[in-house]
Amino acid sequence: MAPLRTVLSHLTLTILLFIFCEGEEILVGGKDNSWKVPESSSKTLNDWAVEIRFKVGDWLIWTYDAKVDSVLQVTKEDYETCNKSKPMKEYHSGNDKIELSQSGPFFFISGAEGHCEKGQKLIVTVMSIKHSSEMKFPAPSPAPAIKTNGALGLDEVSVGRMLLLGFVLLMGLIYME
Repeated sequence: MAPLRTVLSHLTLTILLFIFCEGEEILVGGKDNSWKVPESSSKTLNDWAVEIRFKVGDWLIWTYDAKVDSVLQVTKEDYETCNKSKPMKEYHSGNDKIELSQSGPFFFISGAEGHCEKGQKLIVTVMSIKHSSEMKFPAPSPAPAIKTNGALGLDEVSVGRMLLLGFVLLMGLIYME
């Protein structure tokens, strides 16, 4: 029976690491259709982004009207000058999912004519893995990153993680007796 306990404890640890190390899906701007020319220069997506702790493995979810706009990932220089001529990556679907695969800054501008010059651009700074692991409490978010469920305000990912964790713990208790 001892080998079974060892296997179960390793399995439980592996599942827990998988559950809690997975990247989050973060809705750009905190709500649908935030990718647009800001209403004023004092309230931009960069104001939203500085409040978020982005980690390696997180995903940005972009929603916008694909008939009139797009998202371009560019260099810092192209970001500063709103140069759309040579983007690193282009997104046109209106419902794009972009992985933050490394630490450091990511620069995005609008592909629509004149929108970047009017402030439709975003810098996302991704924490290094070292800083991510040292973080104890996430910064408060001005709006939910993804849709929540019920009065508890839990998102789909959190509910799934809790159910899986409960199942694993229950199975561990059953087999350890």
